[in-house]
Amino acid sequence: MKPSTTFRKYLIRALAILFWLGVWQIASMVIGQEILLVSPVRAAKTLIEMAATAAFWQSVFSSFGRILLGFALATALGLGLAVLAGMSRAARALFEPLMHAVKATPVASFVILALIFIRSTYLSVFISFLMVLPIMYTNILAGVDAADPKLLEMAKVFRVGPLRRAGSVYLAAVYPHFLAACALALGMCWKAGVAAEVIGLPRRSIGEALYQAKLFFNTPELYAWTLAVILLSVGFEKLILAATRRLGRSFGGE
Repeated sequence: MKPSTTFRKYLIRALAILFWLGVWQIASMVIGQEILLVSPVRAAKTLIEMAATAAFWQSVFSSFGRILLGFALATALGLGLAVLAGMSRAARALFEPLMHAVKATPVASFVILALIFIRSTYLSVFISFLMVLPIMYTNILAGVDAADPKLLEMAKVFRVGPLRRAGSVYLAAVYPHFLAACALALGMCWKAGVAAEVIGLPRRSIGEALYQAKLFFNTPELYAWTLAVILLSVGFEKLILAATRRLGRSFGGE
């Protein structure tokens, strides 16, 4: 990508962000009541003040660890189930209704049911896992199905081993689908994980801090924590996607 094209892309993105921040600022000025809608300047100032405290970072790292664990477990299991489904029609038929059920069930239902069996500390891990699993499974399975049959036939003719076949044929087919799955799942993972924390209220978590801000009508902190979640979600997504692209280049995926 040319430097001028890259600069133009980031400039357009920055202008779009500034536009919506301007809309937010104008709406706050029109309403004129911070208990309903604080300005982006006040929210950013409150976030900076919170970031100077140890409690803020304890909550951030605690929630980040749980959500990352849920994402990692779902990615590993989704990959394993998709490979099985790609190899066996029976396995595909067995997994399909389960994935549809997980995708269709509301997050609130999972949270309420899970609280019966799971401690609130691990609730966000479980909910993040459930939100990511069907996305990973569906996209990776689509990649397995998209593998070039001619290349597979050639590998069979030349008696290429299963591990080498997986690396040279299936990996190239799965990689773009896996990248798309990551881009879609990462944001949902954060939203669902924090929502689970708001209901389960594990100690020293972002969800607990959001609930406390709402309980005491501390609107600036509520918006500041929401802004923090957005920034963390975007940063988490960029980090994982960058690592995935780098791994893909090392294996010839790009």
